[in-house]
This record gives sequence, structure tokens and C-alpha cells, in this order.
Amino acid sequence: MTTPVDYAVVVPTIGRACLADCLRALAAGAGPRPAEVVVVDDRPGAEDGLPLGPVGALPVRVVATGGRGPAAARNAGARAVGATWVVFLDDDVQVSPDWAERLAEDLAGADDRTGGVQGRLTVPLPEDRRPTDWERGTAGLEAAAWATADMAYRATTLKEVGGFDERFPRAFREDADLALRVMDAGWSLRRGRRVTLHPVRPAGPWASVRAQRGNADDVLMNRLHGRDWWTRGEAPRGRLPGHLATTALACAAVLGMATRRRRSAALAASLWAAATAEFAWARIAPGPRTRHEVATMVATSVAIPPLAVRHWFAGQIRHRGVRPPGGAR
Repeated sequence: MTTPVDYAVVVPTIGRACLADCLRALAAGAGPRPAEVVVVDDRPGAEDGLPLGPVGALPVRVVATGGRGPAAARNAGARAVGATWVVFLDDDVQVSPDWAERLAEDLAGADDRTGGVQGRLTVPLPEDRRPTDWERGTAGLEAAAWATADMAYRATTLKEVGGFDERFPRAFREDADLALRVMDAGWSLRRGRRVTLHPVRPAGPWASVRAQRGNADDVLMNRLHGRDWWTRGEAPRGRLPGHLATTALACAAVLGMATRRRRSAALAASLWAAATAEFAWARIAPGPRTRHEVATMVATSVAIPPLAVRHWFAGQIRHRGVRPPGGAR
């Protein structure tokens, strides 16, 4: 017999068509129904309706936040519900048929100091070829800690820590920040047994370049949680140190040419080319190695280091006055 559980579901969205698949999977599953499902429409100035699709008996309502970002959207959704547990789902996931039953077991097994229970994400990858760089990046969510693609938080826990920090403007690091603040407040987090499918979204060839904006959010994480947050938050380290070195070599080559120090410029340019080739090959080697993928990896591997550094510097300036809530670590 499934244990009764009082929960609500919050789904922030920017109106992607996959929202209908998310709600359809939620409506089709067995097990205890949510007290309500709040879809948070975070499109700026949206006037047309959301692509909800058929929702069956799901008690769905829509709250609009006007493009303030996923952290603000999740906060608005959490404030709009009155259930004991708030389950955050992304609009591009699809819960499994027994998800609600497994969720009830996950939450029933939580003790009084368990502040959150994470779902298990699974990312389907092609079986007939190696995955692309974008597909491998999405597959990394399977090992991600406290990802709000499927994360249940106790409502009292969210209220105690103040919810998501709305200084994080993207769907990046706002979940790790919340998890660290929850654990710092004395709550525990654990992984549950429920399973949620996270298909790979279509993406253009420059998606990895646009993702470099997240380097500014890493600066904010350093300011708020100290430089050891990567370990405590179970987050993989990126390649920023390498990008800093590669960008410095490019600048040295340009400066050498400008000052007619051709030997120094040639050396710096050679080292830049070697570093860029290593970065490109690290992304090409595990992939399908098609002509399109190789060309994309080469082009983006040239563009990523300077843009990563640019966003990192922008973050240093933007967040220079931020201090951790409890003082310096």
C-alpha cells in the first residue's frame, strides 16, 4: 500500500513545447496525486497561452513571473502552494509511470531533519553512435547532486533558508547554492529511488559557447560559499584555469606581434595552438567524430576560452561586494 504523502509540484517554464510532455507523463502515472501542480510561466511579457496539453485530472494552475529567471520562478511556485513537500521538476523532464509511488516512499522515509530528497535522473543517449559533446554534457545530470530537474524540498526548509537566491539569473548553480545553504542550516539531503527521464534537448552548434556565462555564477558561488564549495556541493570542476592560460597565451601572441617581438609572438602562438588543439581533441575524441561535430568542436574550442575568461571577469566585477551570510570562511 502506498504511503499517503502531502506534496505539490512546481514546474518553471519559458514556454517550451516539452512542457506538454512533462505534464502528460505526470498525469499518466500511478500513485498518490499531488495536492496541486503550479506551472510558473517565466516568459517576459507573455501574452499567448502556455502549451500545457492534456493534463487529465491534474490540479494544474499557472502563475506568471514575467521573465525573472528560474530561481525567482521556483520561489514564486513554492510560495503559491501549501503542501508539506514541494517537488521541483524542470519542464523538459518526464517522470516514470511509478514516479508518484516511488516519491511517496522517498518522502515517507525522510526523518525530521531531512530537508530534501533528490530524484534519480536518466538521460537516454543514442545506441547507434557515440554521443555528441552536448549529449554528454546533458548526460552529466545523471551524476549531478541536488539538481532541481527533480528535487523535493520540505516547505519548512525552504522557508527557513529563504528559498532560491535570485541573484542567480540562469538555470545554473542556483540548485547547488540552495543545497549548500540547506545543509549549512543543519538539514540533511539524500537521494531517493524515484526515476525521471531527462531527454536531450535540441541545441545549436554554439550552445557550449553560450554556456560560458555560467563562469560568472561560479564567482558568486565562491563569494557565498568559499572556494571549497565544489567539494561540499559535489560539483565537478571546470576548465577555467586552462582557459585563463590559453587566453593569456593568445594575448601574449597579439602583444608580441604588436611590439614586433616576433620570436616571442611565435612561441606564444604555438603554445596557444597546442592548448587549443588539446581542448578540442578532448571534446572530439569521445564523440561521433562526424564532419559537423569535428568542425563545431574546433570552432567552439577556439571561442570558449576567451569567453569563459570574459564572463569570469564580469562576475568578479558584478559580485565584488558579495560576502557570505556568516562572514568570511
